Amino acid sequence: MEKALAGVKVLDLTQFEAGTSCTEMLAWLGADVIKVEPPKMGEQGRWMITEKPGVDSHYFILLNANKRSITLNLKSERGKEIFLELVKQVDILSENYSLGTLESFGLGYNRLREINPRLIYLTIKGFGTYGPYSKFKSFDMIAQAAGGAMSLTGFPGSPPLKPGPTIGDTGTGIHAACGVLAAYIQRQRTGKGQKVEVAMQEAVFNFVRVPMMDTYITHEPTQRRGNRLGGGAVGDIFKCAPGGPNDYVYMLCTTPEMWQALCNIIGHPEVPEDPRFKDRKEREKYIEELTRIIEDWTSKHAKHEVMKVMGEAGVPCGAVLDSVELLNDPHLKERGMVVTIDHPVRGKFTMPGCPVKLEDSPAEVESAPLLGQHNAEIYGRMLGLKDSDLEQLKQQGVI
Repeated sequence: MEKALAGVKVLDLTQFEAGTSCTEMLAWLGADVIKVEPPKMGEQGRWMITEKPGVDSHYFILLNANKRSITLNLKSERGKEIFLELVKQVDILSENYSLGTLESFGLGYNRLREINPRLIYLTIKGFGTYGPYSKFKSFDMIAQAAGGAMSLTGFPGSPPLKPGPTIGDTGTGIHAACGVLAAYIQRQRTGKGQKVEVAMQEAVFNFVRVPMMDTYITHEPTQRRGNRLGGGAVGDIFKCAPGGPNDYVYMLCTTPEMWQALCNIIGHPEVPEDPRFKDRKEREKYIEELTRIIEDWTSKHAKHEVMKVMGEAGVPCGAVLDSVELLNDPHLKERGMVVTIDHPVRGKFTMPGCPVKLEDSPAEVESAPLLGQHNAEIYGRMLGLKDSDLEQLKQQGVI
């Protein structure tokens, strides 16, 4: 079955996570993503975080599924010539180098759009290409700090805390994929490409728009609340059996019906009518007592059991699943969100799949490529280079 983005060609110059998560999403959806890497060592993510020297890291494999890899020295004159020939034949180019890197090679956007006016050029930077912070470097945690996520995370009175998910990196990548696809759709109407820019700080800032609501009311910074939703709502984590570090569930009741259902299950149907818990403002005063009543029941049951019972009763409830549990979760496996691939070196490898489900073109996860694995295929098909040409380029350090 033809994929949604079949026929879309992407030159992927991204490294680490913010950019690679974007191009991986495009690859999952069917785009032909050609990863361009430096000869010999490849993209830094291949080897900087690996426990086995000489073997591609789990980090790289998780972020580069469904792509093809070629090697190319963009600092060499011949490498630049080859690169420009490739640019003429692709729809999208993505990069997240430090500001000015491609321009220093003579391969900036203004040069590339001259040779391919239909090119969609994606650039991802920590703080964008202009503004007072534009020259500052960034990683995920820098974006989480400067984008507002850390100021909202933690318990009252505690220092700011970095959220565990890499919303500064992969969150930026998903925003970038949205921007690239919007530009591609617009090109269908206009025939013209354009530059798409996503800043990591701004992607995180977009994630915190709802928690900022307090600021509009109090004109003060939004305060850290830990796991509690606040405002008298029943929303918090609750301990479960047998009491391990992740033996918790999160429950949230937003309607009287949910609240009554929860109380019925824990054996206290009278609680919603208790004067201490009936009114939101009063409930806030007695929240510790309310937590004790709920945990007296949840602490006697396993988190999966609590999630099942509450879920079937219409009470929103999620077990706190750790990384091992996620990779073995039967629900995620059935939905194709946890898949096992065959890596050429590591063998069987279980990883998250594509979270976007298209009915007519479901995503199939393929292993991340080895360094330069597709040199002969891509250079031969796109540029007509023969094996002897490739060998010469390799000896010259171009590929």
